[in-house]
Amino acid sequence: TPLVRRPFGSGGGEVHFKCEWFNPTCSFKDRGASVMLSLLRQQGVTHVLEDSSGNGGAAVACYATAGGLGATIMAPSSTSPAKTVAMRAYGAEVELIPGSRQATADAAVAAHGREGRGGGSVFYASHAWHPFFLQGTKTLAYELWEDLGFRAPDNVIIPTGGGSNVMGCDIGFGELLAAGEISRRPRLFCAQPLACSPICTAFLEESGRSDGKPTPEEWNAPVATIAEGASIARPVRLRETCDALRRSGGGAVRVAEGAIKAATLELARSGLYVEPTCAQAAAAYHELLASGAIQPAEVTVVVLTGTGVKATPRVAEILGVEL
Repeated sequence: TPLVRRPFGSGGGEVHFKCEWFNPTCSFKDRGASVMLSLLRQQGVTHVLEDSSGNGGAAVACYATAGGLGATIMAPSSTSPAKTVAMRAYGAEVELIPGSRQATADAAVAAHGREGRGGGSVFYASHAWHPFFLQGTKTLAYELWEDLGFRAPDNVIIPTGGGSNVMGCDIGFGELLAAGEISRRPRLFCAQPLACSPICTAFLEESGRSDGKPTPEEWNAPVATIAEGASIARPVRLRETCDALRRSGGGAVRVAEGAIKAATLELARSGLYVEPTCAQAAAAYHELLASGAIQPAEVTVVVLTGTGVKATPRVAEILGVEL
């Protein structure tokens, strides 16, 4: 996918934006889904089940049908229609689950092994649990290394829900380091919405750091975050994600809703139309620059994981436009 370099913000630095919506289903989830589904097909799985806030489900539906597998996708009932329509177009069965993103994950776990369409049991092909999904997301690290002339960046800022991109970068850059292709790991920074930031909160608490922002008593309450793709209250790989951040010498940024909305429009008005879920990484860049955690002269990559076209209702909400 393209790596676009341009000035961003008032800090005087340039940012490298990794435009992951150029993947076939318009999000980074294609990296993990393609590898995971290829393995499952080889192992004889015939019908997969995935829980998703949208992008993961579209990716699994796409690669399942391409490989001749049946697919059932469970998604929160609040998921943007552009995402669920794509799943249905690929031929997947879509089940909309009331409640939070976590409620969808719980429903999917409970459905593993039930009878699938055309007979046979359904295999829970979770992008959160399956290790080979990470073997796909690690290609982001290799691609950034190649994009930058076979050098590692100084910093990578990653919008995070379950942590698969953070862990993928940890694996990929770790392999490059072990092979002697880079001399150091880039610092990985996790960005999450303050309203649902279990990974960032855990990392900050364990590191003895404070960002001065009050932690909500309950994730996504009283109002759910506009960053729907990062709305995961109990990420199953929280510990591994925090370890990856620590190993890189990076950090975590909890982003307020107003900052996410502002960054969504700032990116759009620079020619990068993304969904609010990944715009939080650009908002985190501003905070990291302002705090001195990163410097304008450093090579910083902001990963933009999905297109704004899939989040039209959310962007319309920011603009105050009725659909």
